[in-house]
Amino acid sequence: MMIDRPMTPQSANWQTATDAVLLAASAQRNQQAFAVLVQRYHVPVYRVAWRLNGGHADTDDIAQETFLKLWNNPGQLREAAALKGWLMRVASNLVMDRYRRKPMLELEHAEDVADEAVSAPAMLDQSYVTKMIDAAIASLPDRQKLALALVHFEHMTNIAAAAAMEISVDALESLLARARRGLKEKLGAGGRQLLATLATQGE
Repeated sequence: MMIDRPMTPQSANWQTATDAVLLAASAQRNQQAFAVLVQRYHVPVYRVAWRLNGGHADTDDIAQETFLKLWNNPGQLREAAALKGWLMRVASNLVMDRYRRKPMLELEHAEDVADEAVSAPAMLDQSYVTKMIDAAIASLPDRQKLALALVHFEHMTNIAAAAAMEISVDALESLLARARRGLKEKLGAGGRQLLATLATQGE
């Protein structure tokens, strides 16, 4: 099944349907309803996969595989309200599985660069900032990485992010605090200035 095909006039009737209705129809193998779900959530799923994946070329594959897992078993979601969080978790798990199978030499190189002294002009360059932060985030533990992606890059509230990760708000805040400490250590000199840009990344 191709999940990225364009919408048809028939599938346009599903555009105003709720996630619950679309999931129920998908469970009945309705491809048009499922295409609307893909259209509705592809951008946030892709963004999280791209962030966790360090912007690598297989992000498209990860996003597609995430939705294929939903298509293969849409009934596994008991509540439609949990759909976005479930998709985020699946995408992040797929990224982590790929990291374990295939170490990313580019990220290792980027981490080496982050340890070097950085000039003030370079620190202000947005592409440099993005590269350093992405490399540092990529080396964080999986759950810390996902917490950062949801709160800082998907702009979820702590409550929503905690629900997506199926943890308490206190546990989420603990993950965020540890992630920020880890980033400061990994970014080294100038890390505070780099982290000052964190809230603006991924917009």
